Amino acid sequence: MTHTKQTVVGVPKETYPGETLVALTPAHVPLLTKIGLHVLVESGAGEAAGFEDEEYRIKGARVASDRSELFASAEILLQVRTLGANPDTGRHDLPLLRADHVLIGLADPLGRPEAATELAHLGVTVFAMELMPRIARAQSMDMLSSLATIVGYKAVLLAAASLSKLFPMLMTAAGTIPPARVLVIGAGVAGLQAIATARRLGAAVAAYDVRPAVKDQIQSLGAKVIDAPVEAGEVEELSGYAKTLGEHIYRKQRERLTPVVAASDVVIATAAVPGRPAPRLITADMVARMARGSVIMDVAAERGGNCELTRPNEVIVHHGVTVLGPTNLPNTVPMHASQMCGRNLANVLLYLCKDGFLHVDVADEITRETLVTRGGAVVHPRIGALPRATHYDVAEEGNA
Repeated sequence: MTHTKQTVVGVPKETYPGETLVALTPAHVPLLTKIGLHVLVESGAGEAAGFEDEEYRIKGARVASDRSELFASAEILLQVRTLGANPDTGRHDLPLLRADHVLIGLADPLGRPEAATELAHLGVTVFAMELMPRIARAQSMDMLSSLATIVGYKAVLLAAASLSKLFPMLMTAAGTIPPARVLVIGAGVAGLQAIATARRLGAAVAAYDVRPAVKDQIQSLGAKVIDAPVEAGEVEELSGYAKTLGEHIYRKQRERLTPVVAASDVVIATAAVPGRPAPRLITADMVARMARGSVIMDVAAERGGNCELTRPNEVIVHHGVTVLGPTNLPNTVPMHASQMCGRNLANVLLYLCKDGFLHVDVADEITRETLVTRGGAVVHPRIGALPRATHYDVAEEGNA
């Protein structure tokens, strides 16, 4: 195929309710223009994250006056949340999409494969950042890890602000104040960052995870390991995430966690399974055993929550225990969140583009694992095998 013009990368303003991030910051523009790409940004796209239109212009981007102009001019679209991860307001862009468009961003293909099918029918090529393989050469493109780092950090700060106690041990004229006892459930990227943050604040930290491989990481951060009542090997080989386990295993986990939760001042719950409702590991009875003034920060709220009392974006008080269920903590630090995610997305383009044009090599692992739709079809076998309507409606799906 002979190219007559260089590829235009479009950065539309995010439309997910309350979203403050932008998919590319001004600092990332020169990285793309250097390899021959043109960058077009929708006017106002970066304002909520602290980036003005003029900053983009100074760095070499053009600014589109409206969304229609951007979609009409761009071949590649970078979004924090594409249709699958923005199922309601994301639909407003469907009339603007065309068959030669390439979408790169969060797409929730495991949770909402029906969105992938819809985009495939339009002929749109979709790369889902959630499917980035956890291999060394893909680390700089791992958007989920960037977001999870922020989630773990902010979860601890918000929990500390809600706790009726101080986090560190203090020696005062009025006596010694013991450190807060923090339990982190799930030692993925968010959990490990939560451990590190709680330790920096002076708390005594314990952590629980079903994966034996993370034990050393927990201990390296100075936290105590709570042994898990499951067999080794219960993880997905490609992703490194925990699998959905049987209810009898979850029951054993709850039994093991009950006394630990009861003795904790703060519980940071981060356990998640990609594309599935979060495992229910904390019951209302377990919460009732905690001391009044304690806090549960459930960052798995968007997927139904690890605690049965959790309600997305609500604060629940049960027997004097506060249960928090935030669903978009990166929104609270949009400047740095955009810097991190924007660099991930820029690195994807640097990897996929040669001489200013996109090259799709399905023999390459990173390309193959993130490519969801192409040529009018869902090409990712894992996504194509899923039911068309999968979501996180816990009332229908139960505890998985």
